[in-house]
Formats: sequence, C-alpha cells, structure tokens
Amino acid sequence: MPSPAPHTTAIVRLWPEAAGNGALRTFGLVAAGSAVLALAAHVQVPFWPVKLSLQSLVVVLIGITYGSRLGAATLLAYVAEGALGLPVFQGGAGPLYLAGPTGGYLLGYVLSALVAGRAAERGALGRPLSAVAAVLAAFAAITLPGLAWLAVLFGPEKSIAFGLTPFLSGEALKIGLVLALLPTLRPPAR
Repeated sequence: MPSPAPHTTAIVRLWPEAAGNGALRTFGLVAAGSAVLALAAHVQVPFWPVKLSLQSLVVVLIGITYGSRLGAATLLAYVAEGALGLPVFQGGAGPLYLAGPTGGYLLGYVLSALVAGRAAERGALGRPLSAVAAVLAAFAAITLPGLAWLAVLFGPEKSIAFGLTPFLSGEALKIGLVLALLPTLRPPAR
C-alpha cells in the first residue's frame, strides 16, 4: 500500500483505506462521527452568559480529523438523521426543525467540516498563523450562515443580540481548545 501524502488527515493515518474496506470504513467513520456529535448536542457545560454546547467544537474536530469530504459527509448524515426525526439535535428533530432558528447553524456545520478538513488536507494546521486562521474560518463557517438565517427570521439586530453576542466567550474557549489540541490531531510527518 502506498504511504499517505505528507498532508493527510489523522484518520487516514489511523485507519488507512485499503482494498475492500472503503465502504465499511466510510460507513463506520460517518456513523461514529454523527454519534459523537449527537452526544455533544446533549452535553451542556455551565458557562456564562449561556450554557456551552460542545457541538461546534466537535464539528471542527470532525473536519480536522476526517478531512473535507468525509467530514462533510458525516455532517450531512447528522443533519439527515435529525431531519428524519432521530433525536440527534439539541432541542428537537424533524424537517420543520431545520427551518427554525438553528437551521442556519446546521448548514454551517457542513461548511465548517469542509473548511476545517480542507485546511488539514493542505497542511495549513502545521503553521501557527495559518492554523489560527483556519480554525477561525471553520468557526466562522458555522456562525455566518446561522446569523444570516436568524436575520431572515428575526431581523439583523436580533440575530446579533441573540445568535452571536451571548456565545462569543464560549466560542473563544472552544477555539482555544481546538488550537491546543492541534498537535495531537495532526498526523506526524513522514
């Protein structure tokens, strides 16, 4: 089997694709990732000014670990599970839930996995400035569609007041955690 490219994701090094295991590997990783994200949706850490959910942290970590395609597929599976009524979201399920206030953030999860995964695949997480920029972009990929959808539903001022401001300190903490975890998530160079 050929060795992985120098800028592969951690999952490629932990569970390489081999002849005959592609579908099983993909299914297993998507199922595991969406299950971890579903658990994260239901874990709330007391924080100020609002409780801290671990979802955005897990979304970015899935993107970094899985890469852009597998990460986005995992997040699409998660959103589909919730749309079908499975209790994977924080506060509800079903197709109408996607049209509610959190719908934009759920779209942002898929975009974030793409952004974080692409940064990992390009090796951008190995350099301090590009790692910070990539992690900030991955979190922004969640926040911006979420705020845009809230603005459609409630207006721009309320979207900022209720969809951004209360969460800034928690998101800053999660960004710091991802940056601190990067050395363990990046595969060693060969």
